[in-house]
Amino acid sequence: MKASDLREKSVDELQSQLQELYKDQFNYRMQNATGQLGQVHLVGEVKKDIARVKTILTERKHEDSSEKHEDKTEKSEA
Repeated sequence: MKASDLREKSVDELQSQLQELYKDQFNYRMQNATGQLGQVHLVGEVKKDIARVKTILTERKHEDSSEKHEDKTEKSEA
């Protein structure tokens, strides 16, 4: 999963993607603990994907708050 692909998604899509990744992470961790997971690298990949999605969500949150702050400063200056 690339960050550029994630940036094209909406906040709602990112939230649902994050929930799916948490489910996948849980399943991989359980399979790894019981010795059923053959591809151990998937645990790390999902962890990194979760971090990517959370980073983009945080970026969007900061963009929204900075836009609101700019609107308030423009109104107070006028």
